[in-house]
Amino acid sequence: MTAARPTATRVREAPADTSDAAAHALRTLVANRRTGTDHGVAYDFTCPSPDSYPFQWAWDSAYHAIALARVDPARAAAEIDTLLHGVAPDGFLPHMLLWQRHLRARATEDFRIALWDGWTSITLAPPVLARAVERVHEAGGDREWLASVLPRVASVFDWLHHRRTLPNGLPVIHQPDESGLDSSSKYDAALGIAGVPATEVSPRWHQAMRELLGHYSAGRRPHSAPAGAGGFRWVDVLFATVYADGLAALSRLLADCPQPDHPADRYARRSRRVARALVTECWDEAAGAFWDLDLRTGEQQKVLTVSSLFPLLLPDIPGRLAGRVIDEHLLNPERFWLPHPLPSVAADEPTFDPHFETGALFRGSSWINLNWYLYWGLRARGRTGPARELARRTVRMAALSGMRECYDPVTGAGQGATSFGWSSLVLDLMDAEDMT
Repeated sequence: MTAARPTATRVREAPADTSDAAAHALRTLVANRRTGTDHGVAYDFTCPSPDSYPFQWAWDSAYHAIALARVDPARAAAEIDTLLHGVAPDGFLPHMLLWQRHLRARATEDFRIALWDGWTSITLAPPVLARAVERVHEAGGDREWLASVLPRVASVFDWLHHRRTLPNGLPVIHQPDESGLDSSSKYDAALGIAGVPATEVSPRWHQAMRELLGHYSAGRRPHSAPAGAGGFRWVDVLFATVYADGLAALSRLLADCPQPDHPADRYARRSRRVARALVTECWDEAAGAFWDLDLRTGEQQKVLTVSSLFPLLLPDIPGRLAGRVIDEHLLNPERFWLPHPLPSVAADEPTFDPHFETGALFRGSSWINLNWYLYWGLRARGRTGPARELARRTVRMAALSGMRECYDPVTGAGQGATSFGWSSLVLDLMDAEDMT
């Protein structure tokens, strides 16, 4: 997401409690609901932000379903059902579904996208889908619904496996947007904008993205990669981790609700393979972190971002490596353990931009969806104390500043779009920690 221009709000000085965060979240889930009919199909989804992001985004929608599962399981299931209408016959799940016909004209310009099949983006997003389906099923317990969605969910992960992975199992993205992390500074060198002044980052990034689109062939398909020296082929650690986590979730779902064409162990094996490849290809023993790979050069990109922490989520990552990530980076107050954790770029990186001075996303701000994932990673690693503190700080940030796209990790001030849907994940954190 890149259309919205960041703005900051003042944080209330009076203390806020979890009831404030819950109220903000519930109001946003109501305000952002969109229903109607298009393509002869009834839709019911939650847009990320009415003013800035009016369409359905795949990974946002999965987060919305997870939050809704805590308060309205039926609507959470409808969110997944609507998203799955966008799955192509071959299993491709686009990043964006542009249900509202009258708004499509603005999409290609505002979001720099090429349309696929006339109404979706041709790009993909981190596959949070299986994790969301698992949470919705846990909340609703509807096995008939689960059986109805599993074949399409499996087809999404099969498409990724056959169309977008390397022989070692690692998935490949073809432009920064596909990671969900858009203008993260870890892409600066690849895009030719490393070291530019803060005021030039946003316009230079947008220009670089327009140039990148020019490297696709006229017959571009969802699996097509941009070609030439200015192309982009990348192993993104966050995307790979979410993919492996989703494969594991899908395996558990299929073990519980078997589908003849989709054996559960197939997806479990793929998940383990991705974890092994992350260790082999992306781990840096000296730094104690995981790095992305620029496949054009074959080099690790050593910019410390929140992506470098994500593999701790995976049980097949050795405990020693996960422990180093947690102790040396995540819980380090000089890097990620800030008053309002976790920033999207380490505080000791030269590109750390907590106050949106660059006007660009994912360059230092705190994002609730990233905190949410790492909260569950800490829980899975037995780090219940830090997990609870991460949840508490995240909920307090949302209570103070409402449902914003992202937040200043130092002050907690809201930034970016308002009435932002996935920040309602605080409902899941509050329930998990019995904060209500």
